Amino acid sequence: MRIGEAAELVGLATHVLRHWEDEGVVVPARNEAGHRIYDAETVSRLRMVLGCQSAGMSLPQIRLVLNSGEPGRDHVIREQRRRVSAQVRELRQTRRFLDHVIDCRHSLVSRCSECSRYADRHPANGSRS
Repeated sequence: MRIGEAAELVGLATHVLRHWEDEGVVVPARNEAGHRIYDAETVSRLRMVLGCQSAGMSLPQIRLVLNSGEPGRDHVIREQRRRVSAQVRELRQTRRFLDHVIDCRHSLVSRCSECSRYADRHPANGSRS
């Protein structure tokens, strides 16, 4: 299929697929006339890129992940797993906080020591502990 069909199939604009090609992430074959040809395997790679992006990976990282022989691939994957694990921990803490707030008996959550402990872990400057 041509670029427009592939873009529509995965829900992206054609300029995004061209950018991914320029970055060497997904490089489709070309026919005799020079038109990009997206086969089933290439479309599968496009979907894999979307999955990696939803996991918080950049295009350079994704390029490494998609090619098993790339140097540094394992490091990128391990680092991303570490970041995702940290996000999961953070989300669990947030869920516990929200669960507590539902039943909190204080008139203001800032008067609750348990709520305050959660807030203390999230400084106003955006840095994480």
